[in-house]
Amino acid sequence: MSKLSGTHFQLKVWNYLKKIPKGKVKTYLEIAKAIRKPKAFRAVANAVAKNPYPIQIPCYRVIRSDGKLGGYSGKGGINEKRRLLASEKIYIK
Repeated sequence: MSKLSGTHFQLKVWNYLKKIPKGKVKTYLEIAKAIRKPKAFRAVANAVAKNPYPIQIPCYRVIRSDGKLGGYSGKGGINEKRRLLASEKIYIK
């Protein structure tokens, strides 16, 4: 993975994503609160969607506040997100 290039906000979100432990998930809102931008959950979702390294920066560990999967911009889309989470023993419908 080469040096990340993005906006200050995107880099902040992507760096937080790297801290989500294997086998755990966070919501867009939880991430927004964690980076001290509690009203920016939609901006968090946009930053997650623009993640240039969807495996190395585990954006697949981010779900919606209602407990649903949400989207996945990585190769394979939502089915790949479901598979990656299942490989970490996380099962979400």
